[in-house]
Parts: sequence; C-alpha cells; structure tokens
Amino acid sequence: MTLTLTLTVNGERREVPLDDARPTLLDVLRERIGLTGTKKGCDRGQCGACTVLVDGRRMNACLTLAMSVDGAEITTIEGLAENGALHPVQAAFVENDAFQCGFCTPGQIMSAVGLIAEGEAGDDPERIREGMSGNLCRCAAYPGIAKAVADAQKRLADNERKSA
Repeated sequence: MTLTLTLTVNGERREVPLDDARPTLLDVLRERIGLTGTKKGCDRGQCGACTVLVDGRRMNACLTLAMSVDGAEITTIEGLAENGALHPVQAAFVENDAFQCGFCTPGQIMSAVGLIAEGEAGDDPERIREGMSGNLCRCAAYPGIAKAVADAQKRLADNERKSA
C-alpha cells in the first residue's frame, strides 16, 4: 500500500509517495526530496544537526515520523535565503565566525531562527546558550554562535522597526 505524504517545503508543495509510514522527516527531506542541507548527525535527537522548522517551530527531523507532519509547512536551511540574499541569521553566523567545520551549522542556524521567532533568545548570552543547548558543536564554536544569535536578533528587530 502506497501512502502519499503532502508537505509544503520551503514554500513549495510536495507530494511524496511512501511505501510505509516509518521514514523520518530527515530521511524524506534528504533521500526523497534531495535537500541535503539538513544533516544526519547522531540520528537520536541528541545533537540538533537535523533541526528544521515545522509550522514555524524547531523540531529534530530525525525523531519525527514524516507522516506525523503530513500537511505541515517545513522550512529547511535551503529555504532561508531570499532572492540570493542571506537570511539575517545566516549573515550573522558568517560575520561572527560562528562555525568551524560547518557540519552542525545548518541545524544551529535553523534552531537560532526558531529561538528568535519564539521570542526566547533575549539579550543575555547565557539565555541564548540555554536556548541553543539542543544543538551541539564538536568544534566548540559556542562563543561565536551566541554572538551570532544576539546579532541576528538585533538585526531582525531593527528590520522590523524600519518596516513598521
């Protein structure tokens, strides 16, 4: 029996045929849709490399059965930049030297976008570190990551004030 998974991924409606209901959202994104920016790190929900936004909320794609989010809007790292311009969080990561090897960076950025959107980042570096604690970086780029999140939050707030 073939199931049809319907998702809106980075603004594009996708219908994905599945032979069974067991594939994770991570596997569907990477293997069925071809969006490899979302990384498979631990595959146990412990590292955050697979973080995506599901209906605007942060979620570990490796722990999420794809069929459980049927009909949802998914945003991956590939969907952040607009018209060739980096998203403010992406730009802040580059400018604040918030990565080294880069493997965890997509998940870090997606988690930061979610954290800021949730209004949970604040301006306290410790609060940012706590909010980002589900994302591990084996290169220990945490100081740059915390600075990037604070910088991005300020940029987004400034952009919002300018457009209001």
